[in-house]
Amino acid sequence: MTEFDLLLTKLLEQKPELSKSDVESMIAQKKEKIGAGYLTDQGALFLVASDLGVAISEPVKSEISIKDLYAGAKEVTLQTRVLNVSPAKQFSRKDGSQFMLRNMTVYDNDSAVTVKMWDEKANLPDIVNLKPGNLIKIIKAYVKSDLNGEPTINIGSGSTIEIADTESSIPSLDSMTKDVSDVKEGEKNIIVSGIIDGSINYSEFTNVRGQQGNSLRFRLQGKDGRSIRVVMWNKNESEIPKVIPPQTKARLLGVKAKLNQQELEIHGNESTILEIADIKVQPISFRILSTSKSENGNTMILGVSKEKQLFHIVDTANVTSSFSQGDILECMPSKVYGNNITIDSDSFVRKIEGEDIPQVSELRTKIADVKPDNNYYCIEAIILKAPERRNVQTKAGESISLSEMFIEDDTGQIWIKGWRNQARLLDECSIGEIISVTGVTAKPGLEGRTELFVTPFSSIRKKN
Repeated sequence: MTEFDLLLTKLLEQKPELSKSDVESMIAQKKEKIGAGYLTDQGALFLVASDLGVAISEPVKSEISIKDLYAGAKEVTLQTRVLNVSPAKQFSRKDGSQFMLRNMTVYDNDSAVTVKMWDEKANLPDIVNLKPGNLIKIIKAYVKSDLNGEPTINIGSGSTIEIADTESSIPSLDSMTKDVSDVKEGEKNIIVSGIIDGSINYSEFTNVRGQQGNSLRFRLQGKDGRSIRVVMWNKNESEIPKVIPPQTKARLLGVKAKLNQQELEIHGNESTILEIADIKVQPISFRILSTSKSENGNTMILGVSKEKQLFHIVDTANVTSSFSQGDILECMPSKVYGNNITIDSDSFVRKIEGEDIPQVSELRTKIADVKPDNNYYCIEAIILKAPERRNVQTKAGESISLSEMFIEDDTGQIWIKGWRNQARLLDECSIGEIISVTGVTAKPGLEGRTELFVTPFSSIRKKN
């Protein structure tokens, strides 16, 4: 009789009302819920037994694999590799006492699992110095279920983690890495690589429970030329390189793939590690296409490089206030996130001459060629319908301003819209005017038709 059969027999002895087929059905349901490839039949059997309030035990093993983990297991020993490690955080218990927690993801030949390191274990030198790819041995840990019912390894006072100095068949990080174009929906704890495509946006927010959070958003382009949206949640900004130029090769350690409105996305968390290829920091040269002011007084510049790469520049110290549209600047910014650039009081900025950088007229796109791809466009057109301002109620109950007008060139017609503070740019326009619009994006609008949207970097110049 196999070990699985022995354990199944123990369960049936304590639950005589159940048949073998009943338990096998529960095992199949548990494996389907947790996800394919994450549980053996034996591991699922332990979870089923826990749900039924039945205690079963297996023969003690010197080492087990991640697939064999089950909630309630104690003094577990296993050998794994580190996928990623999160910063240690302090939390409060209901009684007001404090505790420390650091999460780590580890993997072996078959699967991956979260490791939770509690209190003093979270900040031991051997833990703090762990790096992705390290081969480690987890000794005398205990296993509990997380909120999704999946087993997690817990490192408490009686547990230890050692760096293993042995050969192992557990694959390296490089052999586990896949191109982002090969990612499939539902994959978890994976390593993906690609090229940073376009902007990198860091934002802070307050969720519905009043908790503070942040997100880092960008697109990662695969070998097939297709780019996939990436969202990294609650990632400490201090862990992100200050300079990530456009078209930089990147690798993400410990992410999952999920569908959002039928589009595949890559999601990471505070444990996810963003690796950037070696970068040689160089000055950036650009021509000013447009300037505007944000609500907090920062100067917003849309610039273009010699290679026709558009840059979104935020000048937080107004060091560019003496420069005008059309000027060519060279700068060493304080931060570069893709084509998002931040300039502050410590940044070097100067006006230069002689660079072969395109003028606005060389960047114009005909309306018929506009695609809903979130790229920035420069359009020249005549206004057919004067701007109309109205208030729109959001799902959250907020009333926001929307201004919209209808424009045309010799290839087609299109709506151009401005939300909130951007609506004022359209309000100054009139029917019959020929305008040069710089820095608008194109997105699908009503009935799937493409529409233009004014951004904080947009400008409108009248030509008649």
